[in-house]
Amino acid sequence: MQFFTVFPLMIIPVLIYNVVALGGQTFSTVEAVRTRLDTDFISVPMASDTLWHITPGHALIMLSLLMLFFELIKSTGIGRAAVMNHAFSLILFIVCLVEFLMFPAFATSVFFLIMLMSLLDVMAGFMVTIASARRDFAVGDGYGD
Repeated sequence: MQFFTVFPLMIIPVLIYNVVALGGQTFSTVEAVRTRLDTDFISVPMASDTLWHITPGHALIMLSLLMLFFELIKSTGIGRAAVMNHAFSLILFIVCLVEFLMFPAFATSVFFLIMLMSLLDVMAGFMVTIASARRDFAVGDGYGD
């Protein structure tokens, strides 16, 4: 179970996007990736007698938001596992940034939003850890005795 607390959950949508972007061809064009991400794959009937069309790109963003939610919950933890999680989250963000800047298949809005969520995971994790460390330090410094 320690494995899930150390590695960032945001790696799941990043890996899925990598499969979509690199699946079939080693370096797909951005147009091919956009076509794969913008094709409807499910339609949900709505109460307004219309259909809500969900694309793989929409589903990937929804999954990323869900993973970000769980990452924010995990960021409240303290200890070595939490610090390692923050470090791996930072590495994941750097990998996303390099992919976004260097490879055409990753220059899409969907990947940019995933990368942005990865950055938010890093920032929130460090801020929550610092805030909880300050609170722990303030409680144990002897001023309340």
